[in-house]
Amino acid sequence: MKVQVLYFEGCPHQEGTLEVVRATARELGTAIELEPVRVHAGSDLAGLRFLGSPTVLVDGVDVEPSAHARTDFAFGCRVYGSGGGVPPRDLVLAALARGDR
Repeated sequence: MKVQVLYFEGCPHQEGTLEVVRATARELGTAIELEPVRVHAGSDLAGLRFLGSPTVLVDGVDVEPSAHARTDFAFGCRVYGSGGGVPPRDLVLAALARGDR
């Protein structure tokens, strides 16, 4: 399973997000290919489905279920439903579990 963490240089939540993804995959016993992807200003944000930094995609699907309907692509910080910049472990867990089927 491929997990991409899209981020911009200097994102304060990139490392925390990578750690949540790694720890959750270990917990599930799921093998992942973790790929940090640096997004640059001027990138095709819509093509990347970049809703801000960090964005986590599992096999190309955003970990946040409602993200598929969103179009507010932006080169800025992403805030998840919890109000934090790191996706909640439960979102990552559910996405990895879906991708493991």
